[in-house]
Amino acid sequence: MTAAHESPSAPRRIADSEPLGGGGSARRVVDERTFGSAVGWTVLGTLIPGLGLWRAGRKVAGGILMGLFALVIGGGIALVLTQRKQLSNLALAPNVLEGVAVGLAVVAVGYVLLIGFTHLCLRPARPTTGQRLAGAGVVGLLSFVVAAPMAVGSTYAWTTANMVNNMFESEDPSSTQSPVDVQDPWADQDRINFLIIGGDSGNDRSSKLGDRTDTVIVASIDTHSGGTTLFTLPRNTARMPFPSDSPLAKYYPNGFYDGVNPANAEYFLNAMYRNVPGRVTDHSALGKTKDFGAEVMKASVGEALGLDIKYYVKVNMDGFKDFINAIGGVTLNVNYKIPIGGQTDAGIKPDGYIKVGPNQHMNGRLALWYARGRYGLTDYNRMERQRCVINAVVQQTTPLDVLQNYQSIAAAGEKTITTDVKRSLLPALVDLASKVQGTKLRSVVFTPETGFISANPDWDKVQSRVKKALKETEKAAQPTASATTTPNGTASASAASTEPTSSATTSATPSSSASSSSASSTAKAKSEDLEDVCGYHPEK
Repeated sequence: MTAAHESPSAPRRIADSEPLGGGGSARRVVDERTFGSAVGWTVLGTLIPGLGLWRAGRKVAGGILMGLFALVIGGGIALVLTQRKQLSNLALAPNVLEGVAVGLAVVAVGYVLLIGFTHLCLRPARPTTGQRLAGAGVVGLLSFVVAAPMAVGSTYAWTTANMVNNMFESEDPSSTQSPVDVQDPWADQDRINFLIIGGDSGNDRSSKLGDRTDTVIVASIDTHSGGTTLFTLPRNTARMPFPSDSPLAKYYPNGFYDGVNPANAEYFLNAMYRNVPGRVTDHSALGKTKDFGAEVMKASVGEALGLDIKYYVKVNMDGFKDFINAIGGVTLNVNYKIPIGGQTDAGIKPDGYIKVGPNQHMNGRLALWYARGRYGLTDYNRMERQRCVINAVVQQTTPLDVLQNYQSIAAAGEKTITTDVKRSLLPALVDLASKVQGTKLRSVVFTPETGFISANPDWDKVQSRVKKALKETEKAAQPTASATTTPNGTASASAASTEPTSSATTSATPSSSASSSSASSTAKAKSEDLEDVCGYHPEK
């Protein structure tokens, strides 16, 4: 074919005559393609797959690839605009995620091969050594730019699939929960209640003690507004009730009580998780469940507060520090020195203290002791601080934090958290969590100052207070005025947390909303705004 018949878009070649030894002649093809042009079209072919091949004269292959690319992009945009809810559901389905992980890996390999092949088709027929090396460098760079995000996406998808499989229950029916419409699980529920259990079985705990649930909090969430109230029961609460129609009532007709001594610690709330499963040997008594102890506590705490508790979230307090580290730490106010280590009963002094100071950014280790330290203090002090940690995690963890630390968060979550939440509910829960983060959390702690007697609770009064608090939350639940990463709505934190023996920085300005009352004071008839409770108001 002569130059006159070549495709106008294909790289041109000119024919020349060259005499040969035999007196004959041959046609020599001289390539007019330049290296710079090849690089430019390789880049364009990377941005629009198939465009480089089309320019090189492979119009059929190039056209097909460009058509497929346009179809994928257009279809993706259409799905995002019209099927966002369905996509969110699929994004948390383990099988889909595993398919996405494999698919992205395959596409990444194919894309890299396409980039290399495109460049070979475009470069001069007889490139110099320098051009070969430069071309390989360009192809390598483009391949990295394309493949790296796909590799990250594939890893994220695979990690998420594993996390969902390991942390959340399958779709097998559970007789402990009523069926829900996964498309609209809160259709007939104004509130959804979660039992948060803190299992205190860390490495510094005796194995004889078993898994003690020293932290018992119920998070009651308004499904419309996200308004949330936390209800906290002391760990030494006695005479915990069971529903009269529950099989547990046959074993404990007078509640979780030995019938003689209300001060028997083996019948306190924090002993229920480990002791009831030992006595009630038929762990199918409450229906199909993977954690009988947690189901026992759901039934009892729900009966005590007058709430229908749907799900539980059990947190391993020893692994909690890994989770805090994974999200980048939390910022907390310290109103009185908090012990690190130590045992009051045994007379073992703490290793050190977290010093008083506002807006201290804490790593996982310090945050754990902030929530757990008790030497020389009361359980009620600790209960208050635990609520502040929850508030800090909810309010300070941003989508960017999750994205940047996703692998660590997922790994820490698998090790730290167990729950009976179904996988199919995850999209709805993600949406609900976004509503919660836009509100101010409120809290009720049952203490002697509020008339609560741990040895002999008046459950009617408790339930009356729960109802009152929920009404208060409904009135108060509204989005915060602006996003902030401080624990109490103040300006961003500047004081860094230090080691136990060093003093905290105090340059930050105390919260304008801080109460003048003591941090341990909870003697209020109404629920409390955690931004006030957790503000900086140091004890004198």
